[in-house]
This record gives sequence, C-alpha cells and structure tokens, in this order.
Amino acid sequence: MSGPLVVLVGPMGVGKSTVGRLLAERLAVGYRDTDDDIVAEQGRSIAEIFVDEGEDVFRALEKQAVHRALAEHGGVLALGGGSILDADTRGLLAGQRVVYLAMDVEEAVKRTGLNTARPLLAVNPRRQWRELMEARRGLYEGVATAVVATDGRTPEEVAQIALDALELKEA
Repeated sequence: MSGPLVVLVGPMGVGKSTVGRLLAERLAVGYRDTDDDIVAEQGRSIAEIFVDEGEDVFRALEKQAVHRALAEHGGVLALGGGSILDADTRGLLAGQRVVYLAMDVEEAVKRTGLNTARPLLAVNPRRQWRELMEARRGLYEGVATAVVATDGRTPEEVAQIALDALELKEA
C-alpha cells in the first residue's frame, strides 16, 4: 500500500494531533499534520486565513496540502477536520488505513471550550458543532477503516484501540 501507514480524520479538538504523535512513536514512523503544513506554507494561522481569505480559499489550500501529504508521507498523517468535505480527497482515502476519531458534543465542549479561535464555531459554538457533525459524520464514517470513540479515554488508550483495530504492531 502506498501513502501513509495511518490517516486520522475527525472533528476539531478530537485529539488527532496528540493521538497521531503517539501512534507515530509506537510505530516508529514520522508524524505529519496537514493543518501544520498549511500554517507553515502560508505563514499565518488557519483562523487568519479564514478571516482574510474566506473558507473557500482555505479549503483549496487544504485540498492541496492533503493531496501532497497523501502522496509524500509514509507515516501517520492527521487531516484537518473539514478535509473530508472534498470528494477528490475522499476518493484518495479509499484503500488507505483511515481511523475516524469520534466524540460527542459534551466532550467537544470540554476539550475545545468551543472557543472563538475555531473560525467555524464563532457564533453559537455548541449548535454549530452539532450541525458540523451532522453534516460530516457520514463522510467520516464513509472513509474510515476503523472508528474509535474518544469520549472518556486517554490519548494512550485511543492510540492502542486504533492500533488494535488496524491490526498494526508496535515497532
């Protein structure tokens, strides 16, 4: 299989970065986050891109970053929460080992505070998070090889469940 060993998808604040680093460490491979790639390439935060350029420009940058990372990276790859909105991206995820990290709204509130630093949650965070998840849950599930609920679990527990679900052995 070409491409990443494991791809993590899921909503903002679910722990893709934390779990991704743990998985990479346990599998003795590199870790990459497409949101970090965008920030490094653009020299500004994702929130600034949203405010300055709008969501459409950000999604185009995100699509490029994801497609590049899927082609180049062989380790653990974390994708931004909205990356699965793009049909081409979903197509590229077919045949990959994709773990959907899931959580409910109460867990999201605890983890992110649903704060305004998250541009898509600026007005009514709890309602907007629910609406985002209603729109995206089926897309996450559609690309997933495995679904791991993160509610009430430590990042270490989530990483182990993901390894077990994918039947991957630690290095």
